[in-house]
Order: sequence, then C-alpha cells, then structure tokens
Amino acid sequence: MAYEEQAMADGNDKASAREWTGVTGGSAFGQRAMKILCSLVSVRVGYAILVFVIPFYMLFARKGYNAIYSYFRTRHNYPPMKAFGMTYLNHYRFGQMILDRFAVYAGQRNFRVDNPDNDLFLQMVNSDKGCIIATAHVGNPELCGYLLSQQTKRINSLIFGGEAKEVQKNRSAVLGNNNVRLVPVDADMSHLFVINDALTNGEMVSMPCDRPFGSAKTASCTFLGAETNFPIGAFVMASRFDLPVIALFVLKVSAKLYRIHVIGVPAPTRQQIADNATTGLSTRSAAYAMTRSYAAILEEIVKKYPEQWFNFYNFWDK
Repeated sequence: MAYEEQAMADGNDKASAREWTGVTGGSAFGQRAMKILCSLVSVRVGYAILVFVIPFYMLFARKGYNAIYSYFRTRHNYPPMKAFGMTYLNHYRFGQMILDRFAVYAGQRNFRVDNPDNDLFLQMVNSDKGCIIATAHVGNPELCGYLLSQQTKRINSLIFGGEAKEVQKNRSAVLGNNNVRLVPVDADMSHLFVINDALTNGEMVSMPCDRPFGSAKTASCTFLGAETNFPIGAFVMASRFDLPVIALFVLKVSAKLYRIHVIGVPAPTRQQIADNATTGLSTRSAAYAMTRSYAAILEEIVKKYPEQWFNFYNFWDK
C-alpha cells in the first residue's frame, strides 16, 4: 500500500511539525540512476554503502536526527548511548527500505513475504462490502502493494500529491498491474469523491492514519506515554459507511524477508461511543473510539519494531 515518502532531511521551516510532509529525496536524474543501479547489482551492495552514508544524514539532517533520538530517549526511555545506536539503526533501516523499493522498480522480485494474518485480509478481499486499510509511517507498507498481487478487489491507495514525478511513474507502473489505483490527495479535495465512489462500489481504500492527511480533524490519544493527535478521517468514513477497518503493517525482518501484520480495528461499543461523545454526533463519536483503538494497535507494533518508526519530526504535542 503506497504512502508518501519522507526524506531523511529537514522539514519546511515555515511549517509546524504537525504539518510537515516530505517527499523522496534526490533529483529525478538521481532517482533514475538509482533504479538503473538496482537493475545491475544486488540490493545488498547498496546496504553496504549505506553503512558509510548514514552518518552524514545524521550529521546534516539535524531535525530528523533530533526527532528520532528524542523518540528513543523519551518514548522508549533508552539511555543516551543506546538511543544513539538505535537512531543510527532507524536511519539505516529507512535507507534499506528506500533501496528495496527502487529494487522492485528495477524488476527485482526476490523479496519474500511472511503473512501470518492473511486469512483476515482475504476475508476483506472476498467480502461484498468495502473496507478501509489503515497504514502508518512504520515499516514499508508500499512493498505490500508490489509483492502481493490480487485481482479480486481493487485497492485505492491515497498518496501525497506532491511526490516526485519519477517515483509516481514507477509506483504507477508496478501497482497498476496489482489492482492498486493511486489516488493523490489534492487541495481541491477531489480525492474525496474518488474515495466515496470506491467505498460505495465495495472496493478497498488504503490511507496512512498516523498523520493528518488532507484533513485537520484529529483525536487526542495517549501514545507511548504521551498525548498526541491522530487523524479521524478514515474512521469517520468507516462509521458513515458502516465498514470494517484493518490496520496493516509491513515490517522488515531480514535482508529479503518482510512480515505483514493485519489487525482488525474493533468497532466501538455503545458505551465507548457514549464515553467519546464530545460532539453529540454518533458517527463522530464512533470515529473517536476507533481512532484510539487504532493508536493502541500501532503502539504495540512500534514497541515490537521500535527501529522502524519513520516519522522524522516531533510527533508528540509537548
């Protein structure tokens, strides 16, 4: 499932941390060169080069470095040296996953997928109803759309509309053959009509649910011991259309192996709706409850794979 790429670089100084959105780094020429290189040599060669490149990113992309270091120090309570080592590993993992994507663009398909929760995903695919797939900037969810091909139900994947054209072209070429349609998030909100039609037609819609993505409406959630805001848009749609939501995470466990976790986001009980009825609207109240359930699911994944958290900015409000 595609989602926007954040480069390991500083965000826009004029934007707040919560508004920051990145794109895949490098020029179009550099991205094409990366694709050609990946078609000629094993991706493991790139992994070896990353070992020496990552320290420069950590040195010069200070905002990203500081955010991740703080994440390990304050959210996981690691001592300074361990936090520094995990920050390096986090940047290295992120670089590996970018290389993995370009390797797939170049035609390398020798990655393996372990999907212990495939039955739940197939249940959603074979259902007559639509479904919302909640992803996050954790792991490499885009690889799922490249490596797992199914033609039963179309997946409509929301992506950042300002991504580099070279990356958009490569994504479209691969995902188009796997029954995945990319839906850019535009300022005119036209993507909402596409989503509405897709869900009405019983299709799947995939979107990142850990950042405000085309909407400023959020719910305050306790996440890794501190309050922060999660967007409620996906869960408002699920409540409005009475659709199931599955959280999907694609985590790297070895050089060639990814593990896919698919977890159902429970629909709220009447009591949960009452507890979250801050607006008096049942649809919005249900969305708040589902958002908090999703945040709890994401928290468990992040605790299990802390080095694969790729929000390179201050995710927490305080």
